[in-house]
Amino acid sequence: MEHTQGTSPSRGSFAIVPDGPFSLREAANFGFGPQMARPKPIADTMAMAFVLDGYTSHAAVFATQHEQVVQADVYGDLDVDIQAVRRQVERVLSLNHSGAAWSQVGAGDPVIDRLQARYHGLRPVLFYSPYEAAAWAVISQRRHRAQAAAVRQRLSAEHGATFRLPDGPLEAFPLPEQVLGIAAFAGIEQRRLDRLHGVARAAQQGRLDVMRLLEMRPADAIADLQQLPGIGPMYAQLILLRATGVTDVSTLREPHIARYVQHFYGLDHPPSEAELRRISERWRPYRTWTAVLIRVAGDRERSVG
Repeated sequence: MEHTQGTSPSRGSFAIVPDGPFSLREAANFGFGPQMARPKPIADTMAMAFVLDGYTSHAAVFATQHEQVVQADVYGDLDVDIQAVRRQVERVLSLNHSGAAWSQVGAGDPVIDRLQARYHGLRPVLFYSPYEAAAWAVISQRRHRAQAAAVRQRLSAEHGATFRLPDGPLEAFPLPEQVLGIAAFAGIEQRRLDRLHGVARAAQQGRLDVMRLLEMRPADAIADLQQLPGIGPMYAQLILLRATGVTDVSTLREPHIARYVQHFYGLDHPPSEAELRRISERWRPYRTWTAVLIRVAGDRERSVG
């Protein structure tokens, strides 16, 4: 789908009233992982274009926030399922979980309470789907993130779908069937393209469906994801943590977490894995979200050594 003039026609809209604090501006400025391939926001707006769950069609959303209400205009085919788009957007913005319950983590940990106040309304922003996360893992391996984002954007422009949204054009990643139709692409060597084909086939087979992964034990899901070509333990964990919406899977081995915990908790030494586990017990049932908050805060604050 490509519209070369004006704005793509809206197919409908929906509104979300978040349970607890939420900032669309913080979401649009999330800053790492999936945001590398998204445009810069304009004020309190966020543009999204993606492969819809089920992996057979595209959709796009232009979201705005007024006070506590998030309003989203939907773009796509005439028969696009507005409720399916809504469910996916809620997952991507972590609006399918209780913000009030998330605030209670801060009530039990003064360090997290201060960070929640400093980054008010910040929640994890996810990849659009496990399929797109796995594709990003293949594209970004052994590449600078900005270079990988540029390759992803070109691939999406040439083989995916382009939507013209109120703040400009935005490309959506190719569907699995479109990826399988690519025989060669500049910037993606044959081995990497073969791995992308493997990801596309896995998506078509249902192996990258969100609910399938959530129904597994986290360790089993990570092991299963490592069966994908080119996906090792680190990227398997990224797919599970950053694309399914899990809230309480421990991420204590993620890069920088130990150093950032040392800084924010005022420790005089890097915490051991046992110390990290003891501290993170206060973060239940939002250990994943808390680690993301610490990662964002540490990345943004230059004083973190």
